[in-house]
Formats: sequence, structure tokens, C-alpha cells
Amino acid sequence: MSYSNEIEPLVPVAMIVAMSKNRIIGVDGNLPWHLPEDLKFFKRMTQAKPLVMGRKTYTSIGKPLPNRLNIVITHNKDFAPEGVRVCHDLPAALALADQQATIDAAEEIMVMGGGEIYRQALPYAQRLYITEVDIEVEGDAAFPELAADEWREVQRVAGAPTEGKPSYDFVVYERAAD
Repeated sequence: MSYSNEIEPLVPVAMIVAMSKNRIIGVDGNLPWHLPEDLKFFKRMTQAKPLVMGRKTYTSIGKPLPNRLNIVITHNKDFAPEGVRVCHDLPAALALADQQATIDAAEEIMVMGGGEIYRQALPYAQRLYITEVDIEVEGDAAFPELAADEWREVQRVAGAPTEGKPSYDFVVYERAAD
């Protein structure tokens, strides 16, 4: 299977992210909050699906996530951590994820950041799993703006914040039909 700059994976591409009201997703390589229920949601939604992430996101996690193919995008030709597949651009990463998803009968490919990877992958995404955290924070990584006419909300479930934690909703968006 050969891909040019025009990527058309057979398996749908989805993105998963937790972001603040002002679209911040990271501060110094870390999440700006600790929401255990969101981490459980992330694990549940990404199990057995190929994961595509940037090097900074991988480095912030520190190890491959189990029970799924971890694909890391980096320009660094010497970057080769054990337990992950390295690609040097988004088209190559999506092609590899598509092949693995087809083999594994995975229902979707999951893109998990960071900010630059989300920006590049957004045109290919069919579904977004967004944890909308009811807080505004300063940060150095942000999720791209969504064009209101391109996305429709299909599900919203309120999270159950614990004391001292911000409230949040789990929201699913699907790309609007042309």
C-alpha cells in the first residue's frame, strides 16, 4: 500500500484529547490537570487500536502504552526507543497505522497528539473524542480550532469530578457530511 501526500486510510482516523476551555492540552510536556476518570477513558478508547503520536508526547509518557501499536512521529533519524515504531512524517505513520488496524480489525486509528500532530491530522479525522475540561490555563501546547460547520456533536457525558478537581465532559464529535 503506497501513500503520497494524499492520505486515504481504509480505517477511520479518530483523535483523542483532553483540553481546557481555551484549548490548552499541555504545559511543559505534561497535562495541566490530573483527572483519573479521563485517563481510564483514554485507556478504554485506545485499547487494541494503533496509536499515532509525536515524539514530545511519547517522551512525556516515557514508555510504550501496552496492548496497542505505538507509532511515534519524529524528524530525528536516530530516535529508536524499544517497543515503538518510528515514522518521520504523518503520511507514513497513518499508512502504518492503517495496515495494522486492517490486520487487527481495529475500528479506528487513534491520534493522541501533541499539538502539531493534531493540527496535521485534523483534515483526516472522522471522529474526535474530546474531554472538555472546565478550566482556563496557561500552556505551550494547544488543540487546533474546529470549524463549526465541519463537526457535529453526537454525544456528551458529564464527568464525575472529585473534590478540588475541575468539572469536565466527555464529548464525541463526528465530521459533518459534505
